[in-house]
Amino acid sequence: MQTGIVRGACPHDCPDTCAMLVHVRDGRAVRVQGDPDHPVTQGFLCTKVNRYVERTYHADRLTVPLRRVGAKGEGRFEPATWDEALDDIARRLNEVRNGPHGPQAILPYSYSGTLGKVQNESMDRRFFHRIGASLLDRTICATAGSVGWGVTYGDRMGPTPVEAEHARFILLWGTNTLTSNPHLWPALRRARERGARIIAIDPIRTRTAAQCDEHLAIRPGTDAALALGMMHVIFRDGLQDADYLREHTVGWEALRERAAEWTPARTAEVVGLPAERIELLAREYATAHPSFIRLNYGLQRHHGGGMAVRTVCILPAVTGAWRELGGGATLSTSGAFKLNGNALQKPEWIPPGTRTINMIRLGEALTRPDAGVGGPPVQAFVVYNSNPAAVAPDLGQVRQGLLRDDLFTVVMEHFLTDTARYADWVLPATTQLEHWDVHTAYGHVYLTLNRPSIAPVGESLPNTEIFRRLAARMGLDDPAFQDDDVTLIRQSLESSHPWLEGVSFERLVEDGWVRLNVPDEFRPYADPHPNTPTGKIQIVAPELEALGLDTLPTYIPPAESADADPAHAARFPLMMLSPPEHPFMNSTFVNVPRLSDAAGDTTVLLHPNEAAVRGIQADDRVRCWNDRGHFFGRAVVTEDVRPGVAVSYGVRWAMRSEDGRTVNDTTSQRVTDMGAGATFYDNAVEVEPAPSA
Repeated sequence: MQTGIVRGACPHDCPDTCAMLVHVRDGRAVRVQGDPDHPVTQGFLCTKVNRYVERTYHADRLTVPLRRVGAKGEGRFEPATWDEALDDIARRLNEVRNGPHGPQAILPYSYSGTLGKVQNESMDRRFFHRIGASLLDRTICATAGSVGWGVTYGDRMGPTPVEAEHARFILLWGTNTLTSNPHLWPALRRARERGARIIAIDPIRTRTAAQCDEHLAIRPGTDAALALGMMHVIFRDGLQDADYLREHTVGWEALRERAAEWTPARTAEVVGLPAERIELLAREYATAHPSFIRLNYGLQRHHGGGMAVRTVCILPAVTGAWRELGGGATLSTSGAFKLNGNALQKPEWIPPGTRTINMIRLGEALTRPDAGVGGPPVQAFVVYNSNPAAVAPDLGQVRQGLLRDDLFTVVMEHFLTDTARYADWVLPATTQLEHWDVHTAYGHVYLTLNRPSIAPVGESLPNTEIFRRLAARMGLDDPAFQDDDVTLIRQSLESSHPWLEGVSFERLVEDGWVRLNVPDEFRPYADPHPNTPTGKIQIVAPELEALGLDTLPTYIPPAESADADPAHAARFPLMMLSPPEHPFMNSTFVNVPRLSDAAGDTTVLLHPNEAAVRGIQADDRVRCWNDRGHFFGRAVVTEDVRPGVAVSYGVRWAMRSEDGRTVNDTTSQRVTDMGAGATFYDNAVEVEPAPSA
């Protein structure tokens, strides 16, 4: 289309998955807007995605393949043709694949640079499965909470914004809604206009917490303890829904005994709130109808994160809040989307015995001779939809691995990111405005089609096309490598699940987005038959025993906290939290001038008491450090963070940071209790004044 409006979808890692309208004039996109007819998007896009056109036509956009001519990390490249790039990459990958270490010496690395089912997890998976590369365990964001929810409820589902506005008591638990889930906020505002009370539970007084009726600043990682303390009061005072517990759960009697141990006094000592406030919170929550908890993935980024999500999400089962419209809890709605992922990915092509490497242990994988898991060293590294040199933990070790002269690295990107600077080849990829895709959501129940609205900028290609061409160069002649993107979308919709009945490619082309066939008033656990082993909500989850975990909800303190490791905490007494910077989406948009200007320089937020004992004043240059690394920032002295906590918003690019270091130089490769997820917020540090740069 040369001029007009094209329907699309926001590709980014956000629950809202907005329906976009792309305005095109003479073949060029001129602006994007939220679809006013979409029940969740409601006509507006977030601060970040409003700049999508600016990002698409950025002066630094990659438009041709680049071949490295300087040292790794130096960022010196020369332009090349696609034939030169693909021929050399295919040759080098085949050398590794057929060499003494075999194909498992090849490691793909990707995450949610786009959430589209086609550009994120289709032809790429076919390619790596067919050649026998190592598998990547994609754990960096959501796995701890996903497993915690899954062993309890099965599929991840919960009220969407459409239902949430019916709630009368709302807990925003570990979520900065205005930054990370902004299209929920209008629904919560409507709920408040109808009399709802909104409370934020968060160690930080975020922009969301400032807009709530109350902010409860608990100690980081103590969420499970608070939930157990609330259950103590609920059971003690007879406020539980006994019928719901008897009919729909297993293990509630054991939970009642566990909760009896968590008196308000004990809970107060752990979480850092007054005992009487815990009592009041529990009674408010249990007696308000409907009550709704929105918890997000930041809640689970510490050693006990999976158990924390599991414990919090059991609260609506105790009170029976699931029965009511708008009641319950939402971590994700992704379980409602039963697309045919196997058709896209061809998991049957995975050779038996193929090893799996956890993406958050990338530093180990790139520096150890057995990649940290056994087997061959990683000799080839292919990165797409991610920027691990910015987002991975323990960046010092990651950089050490990326600097290896014997590591062949290919990066598919829009810009010369931190990671791309270490590549042997950088391949220009298309943006969302330039390719087909289909998007599920994890904050609502609408499936959305993305149509290309402009021609690819320069010589950029969709991820799918790059892998098709590589497959052909490497002699992979399976017909599945010939499927075009529309065919892939159609294959993803080949599902027998009733919630996808009648959801076709033709409908998506016609309407842009389609609501799943879920009930109009979505109450997924009102009369539940969850796909758990017992067919009930598992308050006791026997499968956790195999992980060495308590089968009942419990509190697991952060590994670097004083509760778990007093000696370590004495050396590093501040728990560093690094939530998303409002103008950025992880490391995306960092180089868009208006957004980087809005974010400003790196800051470190400290409570006045913590600043005073360290001789730090507002705007001082400070060094934040631990045994893993350090970074520099400007001190912000504020009561928005509680004592014992430091905050530095991320994710920054190292090349745009002082000394080439960011907060992820201090984070660890430790994994969570379940799901082997990332522990970014289990990060004990010290902060000290630093001389002027």
